[in-house]
Amino acid sequence: MAVNDECKLKFLELKAKRNYRFIVFKIDESIQQVMVEKVGTPESTYEELTSSLPDNECRYAVFDFDFITDENCQKSKIFFIAWAPDKSRVRSKMLYASSKDRFKRELDGIQVELQATDPSEMSLDIVKGRAL
Repeated sequence: MAVNDECKLKFLELKAKRNYRFIVFKIDESIQQVMVEKVGTPESTYEELTSSLPDNECRYAVFDFDFITDENCQKSKIFFIAWAPDKSRVRSKMLYASSKDRFKRELDGIQVELQATDPSEMSLDIVKGRAL
């Protein structure tokens, strides 16, 4: 599975410049390549990310999560989300699962990984819990 250069470029902009709050990636099966599907502005919310994930197709996403620690420190962590809803095609789930590790290696700086088949598995509470 090839990774489109735009994926790495946008991820670097999210990580270094904080130009985006999230990025949604899609595998284009016709050309066997991971592409950028959608980016969220720095003001975008986690809910905007979750609502942009289709309920019947797999996606990858990264989310820059800002939070305050128990010691009152402002921090952020970059989450990688592997979205594979139960309603998606088996072939698609297999393709995303088999490509995930290689794709993740292309995005240097991911701190937390979440796998979700249902919105409840990636709720904001779960993200907060994994960030701390």
